[in-house]
Amino acid sequence: MAEHSFHLKANWPGLRNDVGEIESGNLVTKVSIPPEMDGPGVGTNPDEMLLGAAATCYIITLAAMMERSKLDKTSLTMESEGIVDVTKGVITYKTIIHRPQVVLTAEATEKDIQLAHKLAEKAETSCMISRAIQGNVEVKLEAKVEKAEK
Repeated sequence: MAEHSFHLKANWPGLRNDVGEIESGNLVTKVSIPPEMDGPGVGTNPDEMLLGAAATCYIITLAAMMERSKLDKTSLTMESEGIVDVTKGVITYKTIIHRPQVVLTAEATEKDIQLAHKLAEKAETSCMISRAIQGNVEVKLEAKVEKAEK
């Protein structure tokens, strides 16, 4: 069994509405509470980082699955949305919605389109971040698959 360790250093010099820093590998950034939650909105925040982790894990997993299936594409893009609920002062990361857009080559068949849809679904349950948050944050998928025009 292989295990990988990831490390993060954090510095928070002040109180709630101050700005801190984090450093983890290539990620070096300021962090603070977002303006939507009455914070200064400097750098990134935990909400964006959770969304970023889920989205990048998903799109990399999908790309790897497409590669293994020899499914050719002209582009793979995605928009993701994180929904945080604040009820009676309790903040809950409620839902993440991934909206991948797969454009297959002009030569793609109907079978290829169906496979791309299947892989888009499977990538969500295969991504380690999705598995880590399963049962806590609902993850929805709104995949669009099309083929390039000739």
